[in-house]
Amino acid sequence: MQSHILSIILFTPLIGALFLLFVPKENKDAIRWIANIFALGGFLISLPLVPMFWAQRFEPGFKFLEGTANNWIPSIGAGYNLGIDGISFLLIMLTTLLGWISILSSWTAIETRVKEYYVWFLVLQTGMLGVFMALDFFLFFVFWEAMLVPMYLLIGIWGGPRKLYAAIKFFLYTLLGSVLMLLGILYLYFHHHAVTGVFTFSIPELYKTAPLIPFNIAIWLFVAFFIGFAIKVPMFPFHTWLPDAHVEAPTAGSVILAGVLLKMGTYGFVRFSLPFFPGVVSHPRVQSWVIGLSLVGIIYGALVSLMQKDMKKLVAYSSVSHLGFCTLGIFALNSAGLTGSVLQQINHGISTGALFLIVGILYERRHTREIAEYGGISTVMPVYATITMIMFLSSMGLPLLNGFVGEFTILQGAFTANWRWAAWAAPGVVLAAAYLLWLYQRVFFGTVTNPKNEKLHDLTPREILTFAPLIIMALWIGLYPKPFFQILEQPVNQIVQTIHDNSNPNAPVNAQIQPTSFIPSPSTAAPGVGALKASN
Repeated sequence: MQSHILSIILFTPLIGALFLLFVPKENKDAIRWIANIFALGGFLISLPLVPMFWAQRFEPGFKFLEGTANNWIPSIGAGYNLGIDGISFLLIMLTTLLGWISILSSWTAIETRVKEYYVWFLVLQTGMLGVFMALDFFLFFVFWEAMLVPMYLLIGIWGGPRKLYAAIKFFLYTLLGSVLMLLGILYLYFHHHAVTGVFTFSIPELYKTAPLIPFNIAIWLFVAFFIGFAIKVPMFPFHTWLPDAHVEAPTAGSVILAGVLLKMGTYGFVRFSLPFFPGVVSHPRVQSWVIGLSLVGIIYGALVSLMQKDMKKLVAYSSVSHLGFCTLGIFALNSAGLTGSVLQQINHGISTGALFLIVGILYERRHTREIAEYGGISTVMPVYATITMIMFLSSMGLPLLNGFVGEFTILQGAFTANWRWAAWAAPGVVLAAAYLLWLYQRVFFGTVTNPKNEKLHDLTPREILTFAPLIIMALWIGLYPKPFFQILEQPVNQIVQTIHDNSNPNAPVNAQIQPTSFIPSPSTAAPGVGALKASN
C-alpha cells in the first residue's frame, strides 16, 4: 500500500463519481449515501499516510514517489509523477477532511439534480488532490485546469440568484491566470531542453536549470506565475471574483472554495515561485511590491468586512484579509514566515470552512443571510451559538486556538525581515476581532425580535458531526502545534536555503547554481546535467 498510497488517495473520489453514474437519478437517498461513503472513505484512506509520513518527516526531498519522469507521454516528456513533502502532506489531509465534511453538509441542502451535484463534487476532489501531489508540470496543469469545470458547474447550477455571473467571472479570472502560467511552464520546458538536451516536464528536473535563466527573463516568468497564483489566492487587486463566487455558491461549494481552492495559489508560490525564481523573489523591489500588496489585502479585506450586511460576503472578504497574512509570511522569505504561512493556510481552511458551514445552516432554516434579519439566536439555538463562538475565536486568532499560532509565527517572520511590515499587518488582527465580534453581537445576543426566528431548531446530530473534527483540529493546533512545525521544518528549510544560495541576481552563473536539497545526487540526474555542472 505504501508504494501506491498517493494514487489510492487520489483516485478514490473519482471511483465514487464513476460508481454514481450507474445509480438511477431518481434514487436520491442512495446517491447521497454512496457519495458520503466514498467521501468518508477518501478521508479514512488518507489516515494511514499520517504515520507513514511521520516516520520520514525529517528526510530530505519528496517522499512516496510514484512513477518516473517521461513515463506517461514520452514524446513530449510528460510523466505520471507523484510525490509529497510536508507542505503538500498537510494540504492533502486538509483536502480529504474538508471534502468529506462538505459532502456531508450537502445532505438536505441540495434537492435538484442531486446525482450530477455529487458526481462533480467528487471529480473536484480528485482535481484538488492531484494539484498537491503532482511532480510533473504537465500533470499539474491538467489537474489545475480540471478543477475549473466542476467548480464552475457547482456555482452555475446550484448557486444563488446571480450564479451565472459569478460562475463566468470565476472561470474567466482563473483561466486568464492559467494561460499566463502555461506560457511560463513552456519557457521552463524549452529552456531545460536548450541546456540539457532533454525534453521533460519533471518539476525536480526543472528545479536544476531554472537558476540559469537570465534575470531579465526570470522577472517576466515570475510575473506570469505570480498573476496565475495571485488570482487563485486571491491577492489584492485580483480578488474581485471571490465575493461573488462565495455568495452565489452553495454552502459546500463555499467551504471547499475557501478551505482548499484558495490554497492552491499560496501553494503555487511556495512550490514554484520561490524555488524557481529565488533571485527575483529576493530582489528588494520585487519583495517590497508583493509585501505591499499583501498588507493592503490584510487591511482592505478587514475594513470591507466591517461594512457588510450579508454574512456570507463578510466571511468572503475576511478570506482576503487572512490570506494576505499567508502571502506576507511567504514573501518574508525566512523560516518563521514560511512555516507560519503554511500553518495559517491550514488554519484558514479549518476556521473559514467552519464559518461558511455556520452561515449555511442559518440560510437553510431562514433562506436569508441578511444580518439585520437576526438577533437573539443564542436563546433558541444554544449549541449552534456555542460552536459559532468557538470558530469565531479561532478565526480571529485567540490564544490556545489554531489562528493564534499561525498569525504569531507569520508576524515573527515579518518582524525579522522588516519590523515595519509586522507593524502594518498587526492592525489586521484587531480588525478581525472587530468584524467577527460585531457580527456575533448582532446575530446572537439580545432578544428575538423577529417572529420568524422563534421556531428555529438547534443543530441536528449530522450538523454537529460536520463541526466536530474542525473544533478538534482548532484546539489541537492551538494547544500543541509542535507536530505541525516538525512536519514543515525540512521542506521550509530547503526552500529558504535555495533562496539564500541564489539570492543575488547579479552574481555570475556559476555562483548561482548551488547544490540544494531540491537537486538529486549526480547519479540520479538527467543526461547532460552532470556535464553542465562539470563545465561550471
